[in-house]
Amino acid sequence: MLYLRLQPGYEIKAKPGSMVAMDATVKIRGKLKFSVKKMFTGGELTESFFTGPGEVLLAPETWGDIVPIYLDGRTEWTLGRDAFLACTGGVTRTTKSQGLGKAIFSGEGLFVYHANGAGVMWVTSLGAVFSRTLQPGEQWIVDNGHLVAWTAKYKVERIDAGGFLSGSHTDEGLVCRFTGPGIVYIQTRNPETLGEWIREQVPQQV
Repeated sequence: MLYLRLQPGYEIKAKPGSMVAMDATVKIRGKLKFSVKKMFTGGELTESFFTGPGEVLLAPETWGDIVPIYLDGRTEWTLGRDAFLACTGGVTRTTKSQGLGKAIFSGEGLFVYHANGAGVMWVTSLGAVFSRTLQPGEQWIVDNGHLVAWTAKYKVERIDAGGFLSGSHTDEGLVCRFTGPGIVYIQTRNPETLGEWIREQVPQQV
């Protein structure tokens, strides 16, 4: 859970529906809930705005880590489908098309979030978060179901999984190859494989 104490007049932006509790002195505007059939439509991004003074408690839909990312006003971040939780007022999110090829094979859809500006952005994961800083020219291969946020350039490609990697994407040999310089945040759980595991544990109705 993310705990924030807002000073008078200070505003944060958060994912609609993430508010758990807040002081009665906090003002909120924007939609509290919205349908999450598709988060990337290329349209206007929906956000809730909280203005102090007071405390605000936020939480994502699933269990996992919440980590802060500090934006320096120069570096652009790209976010995974469900990674965004909240940010300070100086951070701006936009949607951009990543091209049809990446949309089909990366698992992130035709439009992805980009974050710019200066401030703090809190991202959330399914499971624990691990980050890696890539040096110029250094490469790192990531299963696309584990992506959270990144600044490094990447391309989607096929590899010979050879039974070493598991999951619906990597069974077909589809991964993201990142090339430094840049930072990549990943999560320990893949939503698709976790969903498949949960379905296997549910007793079948006769």
